[in-house]
Amino acid sequence: MSGFTALVLAGSRGGEDPAAAYAGVTHKGLIVLAGQTLLARVLQALDAAGASRIAIAADDPQVVAALGEIRTRATLERLAPAAGPSLTVGQAAETLGTPLLVTTVDHALLQAEWVSRFLADVPPDADVAVLVAPEAVVKAAAPGTQRTYLKFRDGRYSGCNLFLLRNERALGAVELWRRVERHRKQPWKIALLLGPGMLARYALGLLSLDAAVASLGRKAHARAAAVRTPYGLAAVDVDKPADLDLVRDLVEGARPAP
Repeated sequence: MSGFTALVLAGSRGGEDPAAAYAGVTHKGLIVLAGQTLLARVLQALDAAGASRIAIAADDPQVVAALGEIRTRATLERLAPAAGPSLTVGQAAETLGTPLLVTTVDHALLQAEWVSRFLADVPPDADVAVLVAPEAVVKAAAPGTQRTYLKFRDGRYSGCNLFLLRNERALGAVELWRRVERHRKQPWKIALLLGPGMLARYALGLLSLDAAVASLGRKAHARAAAVRTPYGLAAVDVDKPADLDLVRDLVEGARPAP
């Protein structure tokens, strides 16, 4: 899919970010990797994948200033982030329209090929899609890395910070995400929201990844799909200092990226 619109989440979450502090900068987007900021790396990967319009949800003054120094074929624009990622995505989708590809500024290793493959592999009937990487693929690409995995009947998967909102029905999934995010400190409310039957099947290991995603989609009145990537490094973002050490080793060191 060429000529697509993308959104990069680069808002400040408040408090000191451990990866940014470790790198000696005020925001993760300003971390320098092989002579480029993470912000520039992500924008240029999206540009190379064929994006025609890229919006960056950012409020850090230095990140906003850095945008003026990045050159892409795609049109760049800044959006003011809302109070939380889900609300930011929802408001951006209303402003930018759909289809909308969403990623994050700390997706340090993002490659145009990963984006293009994801967009090509999204099922044609899906309203919303999420990219995931099987555990074995992640560990083969980055042995020893510590990622968060969700365990399903058919294996363990890590998210890859790439989402596609194909049409307006996808906004129902964003609203469900917002409601879960709002109740993050009240697990019992999340359980009621998702349904005890679904949670019980997940806890008992009876739920496959596709069944879980489809069930969540139905709750959001949208057709949702999980897309499995063959690129294990797509699951690596920069959340903590160890992640930054890993990506620096891959990009600046002798170890080739799979």
